[in-house]
Amino acid sequence: MGVGTTSEERLHPLGARLYESIGAAYPATRRTEPRIAAQVWRALGDARTVLNVASGTGSYEPPDRDVTAVEPSAVMRAQRPEGAAPCVAATAERLPFPDQSFDAAMAFSTVHHWRDAVAGLREMRRVARRVVVFTHDATDAGWRDRFWLSRDYLPEVGRLVAGRPPVDQLARAFGARLEPVLIPWDCADGFFEAYWRRPEAYLEEPVRRAISVWTRVGAEAERRAVAALREDLSSGRWAERNRDLVDLDAAELGLRLLVV
Repeated sequence: MGVGTTSEERLHPLGARLYESIGAAYPATRRTEPRIAAQVWRALGDARTVLNVASGTGSYEPPDRDVTAVEPSAVMRAQRPEGAAPCVAATAERLPFPDQSFDAAMAFSTVHHWRDAVAGLREMRRVARRVVVFTHDATDAGWRDRFWLSRDYLPEVGRLVAGRPPVDQLARAFGARLEPVLIPWDCADGFFEAYWRRPEAYLEEPVRRAISVWTRVGAEAERRAVAALREDLSSGRWAERNRDLVDLDAAELGLRLLVV
Protein backbone atom coordinates (compact mmCIF):
# COMPACT_ATOMS: atom_id res chain seq x y z
CA MET A 1 0.00 0.00 0.00
CA GLY A 2 2.98 2.26 -0.53
CA VAL A 3 4.13 2.05 3.11
CA GLY A 4 7.78 1.02 3.54
CA THR A 5 8.52 -1.87 5.90
CA THR A 6 11.64 -3.61 7.10
CA SER A 7 12.24 -7.31 6.50
CA GLU A 8 11.57 -7.92 10.19
CA GLU A 9 8.21 -6.14 10.04
CA ARG A 10 7.16 -8.17 7.02
CA LEU A 11 7.64 -11.30 9.09
CA HIS A 12 5.26 -10.26 11.88
CA PRO A 13 2.05 -11.60 10.31
CA LEU A 14 3.78 -14.99 10.12
CA GLY A 15 5.76 -14.51 13.33
CA ALA A 16 3.60 -16.70 15.54
CA ARG A 17 3.64 -19.59 13.05
CA LEU A 18 7.40 -19.24 12.55
CA TYR A 19 8.07 -19.40 16.28
CA GLU A 20 5.75 -22.38 16.72
CA SER A 21 7.48 -24.16 13.84
CA ILE A 22 11.04 -23.78 15.11
CA GLY A 23 9.84 -24.49 18.64
CA ALA A 24 8.60 -27.92 17.61
CA ALA A 25 12.12 -28.73 16.36
CA TYR A 26 13.94 -27.60 19.51
CA PRO A 27 14.25 -30.92 21.41
CA ALA A 28 16.51 -32.42 18.73
CA THR A 29 19.40 -29.95 18.99
CA ARG A 30 18.74 -27.08 21.42
CA ARG A 31 20.27 -27.90 24.78
CA THR A 32 22.03 -25.97 27.52
CA GLU A 33 25.68 -25.28 26.74
CA PRO A 34 27.23 -25.42 30.24
CA ARG A 35 30.15 -23.05 29.55
CA ILE A 36 27.85 -20.34 28.21
CA ALA A 37 25.33 -21.00 30.98
CA ALA A 38 28.04 -20.46 33.61
CA GLN A 39 28.84 -17.04 32.11
CA VAL A 40 25.16 -16.06 32.09
CA TRP A 41 24.67 -17.19 35.69
CA ARG A 42 27.78 -15.30 36.85
CA ALA A 43 26.33 -12.16 35.28
CA LEU A 44 23.17 -12.58 37.40
CA GLY A 45 25.33 -11.87 40.43
CA ASP A 46 23.68 -12.43 43.80
CA ALA A 47 20.14 -12.33 42.42
CA ARG A 48 17.87 -14.83 44.17
CA THR A 49 14.67 -14.17 42.22
CA VAL A 50 15.04 -14.30 38.44
CA LEU A 51 12.55 -13.67 35.64
CA ASN A 52 13.37 -15.56 32.43
CA VAL A 53 11.81 -13.59 29.57
CA ALA A 54 10.79 -15.46 26.40
CA SER A 55 12.15 -18.51 28.16
CA GLY A 56 11.55 -21.14 25.50
CA THR A 57 11.92 -24.57 27.00
CA GLY A 58 13.92 -23.18 29.94
CA SER A 59 17.34 -24.49 28.94
CA TYR A 60 19.37 -21.74 30.61
CA GLU A 61 17.34 -21.19 33.77
CA PRO A 62 19.66 -21.28 36.80
CA PRO A 63 18.87 -24.29 39.01
CA ASP A 64 19.83 -22.60 42.28
CA ARG A 65 17.57 -19.52 42.02
CA ASP A 66 13.88 -18.82 42.39
CA VAL A 67 12.90 -18.57 38.71
CA THR A 68 9.69 -17.37 37.07
CA ALA A 69 9.41 -17.81 33.31
CA VAL A 70 7.54 -15.86 30.63
CA GLU A 71 6.92 -17.49 27.24
CA PRO A 72 4.40 -16.48 24.53
CA SER A 73 4.57 -19.75 22.55
CA ALA A 74 2.26 -22.58 23.58
CA VAL A 75 4.53 -25.06 21.77
CA MET A 76 7.51 -23.92 23.84
CA ARG A 77 5.57 -23.92 27.08
CA ALA A 78 4.39 -27.48 26.43
CA GLN A 79 8.00 -28.64 26.09
CA ARG A 80 9.16 -27.31 29.43
CA PRO A 81 10.28 -30.30 31.51
CA GLU A 82 8.47 -31.56 34.56
CA GLY A 83 9.56 -29.61 37.61
CA ALA A 84 10.58 -26.54 35.61
CA ALA A 85 9.91 -23.05 36.91
CA PRO A 86 6.32 -21.77 36.68
CA CYS A 87 5.68 -20.17 33.30
CA VAL A 88 3.36 -17.29 32.39
CA ALA A 89 1.97 -16.74 28.89
CA ALA A 90 3.07 -13.19 28.01
CA THR A 91 5.42 -11.21 25.76
CA ALA A 92 8.58 -9.30 26.61
CA GLU A 93 6.97 -6.00 25.67
CA ARG A 94 4.15 -6.47 28.23
CA LEU A 95 5.39 -8.20 31.35
CA PRO A 96 2.50 -8.77 33.80
CA PHE A 97 4.46 -7.91 36.96
CA PRO A 98 4.75 -4.87 39.24
CA ASP A 99 7.83 -2.65 39.20
CA GLN A 100 10.98 -4.18 40.69
CA SER A 101 9.35 -7.55 41.30
CA PHE A 102 12.59 -9.50 40.72
CA ASP A 103 16.25 -9.25 41.60
CA ALA A 104 17.16 -9.95 37.97
CA ALA A 105 15.61 -10.55 34.56
CA MET A 106 17.32 -12.60 31.89
CA ALA A 107 16.68 -13.32 28.20
CA PHE A 108 18.60 -15.86 26.14
CA SER A 109 18.87 -15.79 22.34
CA THR A 110 15.41 -14.32 21.90
CA VAL A 111 15.62 -10.55 21.34
CA HIS A 112 15.66 -11.07 17.55
CA HIS A 113 12.17 -12.62 17.82
CA TRP A 114 10.67 -9.63 19.65
CA ARG A 115 8.54 -7.09 17.88
CA ASP A 116 10.24 -4.21 19.73
CA ALA A 117 13.59 -4.92 21.39
CA VAL A 118 13.80 -1.54 23.09
CA ALA A 119 10.32 -1.89 24.61
CA GLY A 120 11.16 -5.40 25.84
CA LEU A 121 14.39 -4.26 27.47
CA ARG A 122 12.58 -1.35 29.12
CA GLU A 123 10.06 -3.78 30.55
CA MET A 124 12.85 -5.97 31.90
CA ARG A 125 14.44 -2.91 33.53
CA ARG A 126 11.08 -1.97 35.01
CA VAL A 127 10.49 -5.30 36.73
CA ALA A 128 14.06 -6.10 37.82
CA ARG A 129 17.10 -4.34 39.26
CA ARG A 130 19.52 -6.30 37.03
CA VAL A 131 19.14 -7.36 33.39
CA VAL A 132 21.20 -9.99 31.55
CA VAL A 133 20.57 -10.56 27.84
CA PHE A 134 22.35 -13.04 25.56
CA THR A 135 22.28 -11.84 21.96
CA HIS A 136 24.47 -11.22 18.93
CA ASP A 137 25.55 -8.07 17.15
CA ALA A 138 24.14 -9.14 13.81
CA THR A 139 24.09 -5.56 12.52
CA ASP A 140 27.89 -5.48 12.54
CA ALA A 141 29.19 -6.18 9.02
CA GLY A 142 32.26 -7.72 10.68
CA TRP A 143 30.01 -10.36 12.26
CA ARG A 144 28.75 -11.48 8.86
CA ASP A 145 32.29 -11.53 7.47
CA ARG A 146 33.72 -13.50 10.42
CA PHE A 147 31.21 -16.32 10.18
CA TRP A 148 31.74 -18.35 7.02
CA LEU A 149 28.12 -19.52 6.81
CA SER A 150 26.67 -16.03 6.38
CA ARG A 151 29.70 -14.79 4.42
CA ASP A 152 29.97 -17.55 1.84
CA TYR A 153 26.58 -19.27 1.72
CA LEU A 154 23.78 -17.15 3.21
CA PRO A 155 24.23 -13.48 2.28
CA GLU A 156 20.46 -13.15 2.86
CA VAL A 157 21.22 -12.89 6.57
CA GLY A 158 22.22 -9.28 5.97
CA ARG A 159 18.70 -8.51 4.75
CA LEU A 160 17.14 -10.18 7.79
CA VAL A 161 19.01 -8.03 10.30
CA ALA A 162 18.63 -4.74 8.44
CA GLY A 163 17.01 -2.14 10.65
CA ARG A 164 17.80 -3.76 13.98
CA PRO A 165 19.39 -1.47 16.58
CA PRO A 166 23.07 -2.35 17.08
CA VAL A 167 23.87 -4.03 20.39
CA ASP A 168 26.31 -1.30 21.40
CA GLN A 169 23.57 1.28 20.81
CA LEU A 170 21.21 -0.67 23.05
CA ALA A 171 23.93 -0.92 25.67
CA ARG A 172 24.50 2.83 25.67
CA ALA A 173 20.77 3.53 25.88
CA PHE A 174 20.45 1.41 29.02
CA GLY A 175 23.84 2.08 30.59
CA ALA A 176 24.78 -1.57 30.09
CA ARG A 177 28.14 -3.24 29.64
CA LEU A 178 28.87 -5.79 26.95
CA GLU A 179 30.67 -9.09 27.53
CA PRO A 180 31.93 -11.18 24.61
CA VAL A 181 30.69 -14.79 24.64
CA LEU A 182 32.99 -17.31 22.98
CA ILE A 183 31.44 -20.34 21.28
CA PRO A 184 33.18 -23.63 22.11
CA TRP A 185 33.90 -25.84 19.11
CA ASP A 186 31.68 -28.59 20.56
CA CYS A 187 28.85 -26.29 21.64
CA ALA A 188 25.89 -28.34 22.90
CA ASP A 189 23.28 -25.73 21.98
CA GLY A 190 22.54 -25.75 18.26
CA PHE A 191 21.97 -22.05 17.61
CA PHE A 192 22.96 -20.47 14.29
CA GLU A 193 26.70 -20.08 14.92
CA ALA A 194 27.14 -23.20 17.07
CA TYR A 195 28.57 -25.47 14.36
CA TRP A 196 31.31 -23.11 13.17
CA ARG A 197 33.90 -25.95 13.31
CA ARG A 198 31.44 -28.74 12.40
CA PRO A 199 30.10 -27.62 9.02
CA GLU A 200 28.60 -31.03 8.18
CA ALA A 201 25.93 -30.37 10.82
CA TYR A 202 24.30 -27.71 8.64
CA LEU A 203 23.54 -30.38 6.05
CA GLU A 204 21.20 -32.08 8.53
CA GLU A 205 17.53 -31.15 8.33
CA PRO A 206 16.81 -31.40 12.12
CA VAL A 207 19.68 -29.01 12.83
CA ARG A 208 18.40 -26.41 10.38
CA ARG A 209 14.78 -26.66 11.49
CA ALA A 210 15.68 -25.58 15.04
CA ILE A 211 17.41 -22.41 13.75
CA SER A 212 15.06 -19.60 12.76
CA VAL A 213 17.44 -18.12 10.17
CA TRP A 214 16.94 -21.08 7.83
CA THR A 215 13.18 -20.61 7.83
CA ARG A 216 13.46 -16.86 7.42
CA VAL A 217 15.74 -16.87 4.39
CA GLY A 218 13.26 -19.06 2.52
CA ALA A 219 13.35 -22.49 0.91
CA GLU A 220 15.15 -21.43 -2.27
CA ALA A 221 18.05 -19.78 -0.42
CA GLU A 222 18.25 -22.75 1.95
CA ARG A 223 18.46 -25.27 -0.90
CA ARG A 224 21.13 -23.21 -2.67
CA ALA A 225 23.24 -22.77 0.47
CA VAL A 226 23.03 -26.43 1.50
CA ALA A 227 23.92 -27.63 -2.00
CA ALA A 228 26.91 -25.27 -2.21
CA LEU A 229 28.14 -26.26 1.26
CA ARG A 230 27.80 -29.97 0.46
CA GLU A 231 29.80 -29.49 -2.73
CA ASP A 232 32.53 -27.48 -0.97
CA LEU A 233 32.85 -30.07 1.80
CA SER A 234 33.14 -32.86 -0.75
CA SER A 235 35.74 -31.04 -2.85
CA GLY A 236 37.80 -29.83 0.12
CA ARG A 237 37.14 -26.18 -0.77
CA TRP A 238 35.52 -25.46 2.61
CA ALA A 239 38.52 -26.89 4.48
CA GLU A 240 40.91 -24.83 2.39
CA ARG A 241 38.98 -21.60 2.95
CA ASN A 242 38.63 -22.17 6.69
CA ARG A 243 41.85 -23.94 7.64
CA ASP A 244 42.50 -21.35 10.37
CA LEU A 245 39.51 -22.72 12.34
CA VAL A 246 40.80 -26.26 12.77
CA ASP A 247 42.98 -25.58 15.81
CA LEU A 248 40.60 -23.21 17.60
CA ASP A 249 38.86 -24.41 20.76
CA ALA A 250 36.46 -21.46 20.80
CA ALA A 251 35.46 -18.70 18.38
CA GLU A 252 34.47 -15.06 18.79
CA LEU A 253 31.54 -14.63 16.41
CA GLY A 254 29.82 -11.55 17.76
CA LEU A 255 27.82 -13.13 20.59
CA ARG A 256 27.40 -10.83 23.58
CA LEU A 257 25.98 -10.55 27.04
CA LEU A 258 24.28 -7.23 27.65
CA VAL A 259 24.40 -6.64 31.41
CA VAL A 260 22.64 -3.76 33.16
